[in-house]
Amino acid sequence: MDAIIADLDTQRHPFHVAIENWQHDMNIGSIVRSANAFLADTVHIIGRRRWNRRGAMVTDRYQHVVHHPDVETFTAWAAEAGIPIIAVDNVGEAVPVDRADLPERCVLLFGQEGPGLSEEALSSASGHVEITQYGSTRSINASAAAAVVMYEWCRRYA
Repeated sequence: MDAIIADLDTQRHPFHVAIENWQHDMNIGSIVRSANAFLADTVHIIGRRRWNRRGAMVTDRYQHVVHHPDVETFTAWAAEAGIPIIAVDNVGEAVPVDRADLPERCVLLFGQEGPGLSEEALSSASGHVEITQYGSTRSINASAAAAVVMYEWCRRYA
């Protein structure tokens, strides 16, 4: 396992993924799995430390996962690392991800199913993107949205 992680570490992309975890969102495991599939640098879980690992399908053993107790701690980490935060939520003045400025080195920040991102998380971001939708639903599943945005990042840079 250590050899696999070391090999992946030589190839990881410079984007990170973060998700707020206030209500024990079941999508976190799937997001970790997608982050591994798209070779994200690290997944950051903000809020509750516990999350449902079942959806990760054991990829959490190979994917760097870091916990931040709150948004303030997470944004302090991002500022110190010099990594811009890009909020992904279909609110306000969000720009469709296919037309948005998506930095090569960034952290893609996702909210949980239902409430989306907190106001604190939205205000910490330097950019806001959304996924264009055409049907009658207000949003798509959080883990599906994360996979779409990670794919768009990889389409541009990988």
